[in-house]
Amino acid sequence: MIGAIETTQAVVVGAAFVLITAVGLGAGRWRKANLDDLDEWALGGRQFGGVLTWFLQGGSVYTTYSFVAVPALVFGGGAIGFFALPYLVIAYVVAFLVVPRLWERAHARGFVTPADFVRDRFDRRLAAAVTLTGIVATMPYIALQVYGIEICMAQIGLPVQASLWTAFFLLAVVTYLSGLRSATLIAIVKDVFIWVTVVVAVVYIPIRLGGYGHAFARVPAAKLTLPRHLQADYVTLALGSGLALFLYPHTLTGALASRSGGVIRRNSIFLPVYTVMLGLLAILGYLAIAAGVQPVHHYGNNAAVPALFDKVFPGWFAGFGLASIAIGALVPAAMMAIAAANLFARNVWLELKPDAGAREQAQVSKIASLVVKFGAVGFVIGVPTTFVINFQLAAGVWILQTLPAVFLGLFWRRLTGTAALAGWAVGTALGTFLLVRVGFATSSYSFGGTQLFIGIPALAANLAVAGAITAVAGIPPYTSALERGRRGDRRARG
Repeated sequence: MIGAIETTQAVVVGAAFVLITAVGLGAGRWRKANLDDLDEWALGGRQFGGVLTWFLQGGSVYTTYSFVAVPALVFGGGAIGFFALPYLVIAYVVAFLVVPRLWERAHARGFVTPADFVRDRFDRRLAAAVTLTGIVATMPYIALQVYGIEICMAQIGLPVQASLWTAFFLLAVVTYLSGLRSATLIAIVKDVFIWVTVVVAVVYIPIRLGGYGHAFARVPAAKLTLPRHLQADYVTLALGSGLALFLYPHTLTGALASRSGGVIRRNSIFLPVYTVMLGLLAILGYLAIAAGVQPVHHYGNNAAVPALFDKVFPGWFAGFGLASIAIGALVPAAMMAIAAANLFARNVWLELKPDAGAREQAQVSKIASLVVKFGAVGFVIGVPTTFVINFQLAAGVWILQTLPAVFLGLFWRRLTGTAALAGWAVGTALGTFLLVRVGFATSSYSFGGTQLFIGIPALAANLAVAGAITAVAGIPPYTSALERGRRGDRRARG
C-alpha cells in the first residue's frame, strides 16, 4: 500500500465500478440474442458496425500498456518510450491489408479464432502451436491489466488484494453473462473517461507547472532525445510490435466481431486518432518528472502517472483519472479472457471432443474465461511483479512467431504446414534463448553492440527456415475450399 486511504478518490472509483457493472449487465439485454451460442457470446453475433467496432478495437488495443507502461518508460528511460507511436501506425497498416482477408475466411467458414483458420489452411499440428502460443502470450498480457489496477488501488490506499478480487469478480460475472457485448459497451464508457482525463491532464498539469516550456526545461536533456545506441532498438521495437499487435487473439476477436471487411478497413484508417491520445499519455511521463514525482519502491516507474494524478489534481478528479486507468484495464482484460477461452474451447476442447456443439463450446469458453481471469489475479498476487512485466515483454516475441502461419498463410500459397511449423519452432526457440540470456529483464538483445528487439531476429530465422523448406519441397499452391467452390461456380456459369 502506498499510503492512507484517499476517501474522495475511493468513492469516485467505487462509483465508476458500479457504473460499468450496470452497463455490463445491461449488455445482455442489448440486441438480445442466444448467448448460449458461441458466435453470439464470443463475437457479438458478428454484427458490429463501424462505431461499435471502433470502440471495441480501441478498447482491445489501448490497454494498461498504453496508460501505465508507456508513460512509465518515458518517465524512466526517456524518448525510447515514444516507439509506441510509429508502432501503432505500422499496426494499422497491417490491419488494413491483412485482417479483412482473414475476416472474409472466418465469415465464410465460421472461424472463431486464428487457430481455426490455421487448422483449415494447414493442419492440426500448426494449429496446436498457434493455440499454445496464443494462450501463453495472452496470459501475462491479462496479468499486466491486473497489475495496472493494482497500482491504482494502491495509490488510493485501498486493500490491494481485496480490491483486485472484487474488481475481477464483477468483471467475471458481467463477462460470463453478457460476453463480448459487455466489453463493447464498457469500452464506450472507458473511452469517455480516458479522453476526458487525457485532455484535462495535458491542459491542466502544464498550467500547474508553469507551462510546457517550463516543464520540459525541468526534464534532463538526455531524456528528451534518443541516444544513438538505442536507434536500432527503437526501430525494431516499433516494427516488431506493429507486426505483432493484430496477431494477439484478443485484437483479432474484436475484428472478427465486425459485420464486414469494409468496417475493418475504415477503422484501420480512423483508429490512428487514438495514437494522438497515446502520444499525449507518453508526454505525461515527462510531466511526472517535471512535477517531481519519485519512483515508488514497490512499483517503481510504473506508478508515475497515478502518482502524478494524485499530486496535481483535486481528489475528486484524481479519482476520476485513476478510475479511467482501471476501467481502461478491465476492457482489454475481458477481451483477452474471452479470446484465450475461445482458443481453449475451439482448438483444445473441440479437438478432444469433435462432436461438441455450439452450446457446449460456449459453455466451455465461459468457464475457461473465468479460470483465465482469476488465474491472472492469482498470478499477480502470488509472484513478484517483475515477473508480470517481464513475461509480457516475452509475449510479444512469442506471438510474433505465429505471423507466417496466420498472416502469410493468407497470401503465400506455397507455404506448407511443415514449413510454417518448423519456422515457428526455430523462431520461438531462438527468441526464448535470447530472452533467457537477458534474464527476461528486457525484450532487447545486443548483437555486436547493436541493440535490437529480440522478436525481429527470431522472426527472420523463422521466415528463413519456412522459406527454405517451402523452396525445397516444391509443393503446388494451396487452394482453399472456398476458392475451389468459386472456381466451380464460374465453370458452371461459363
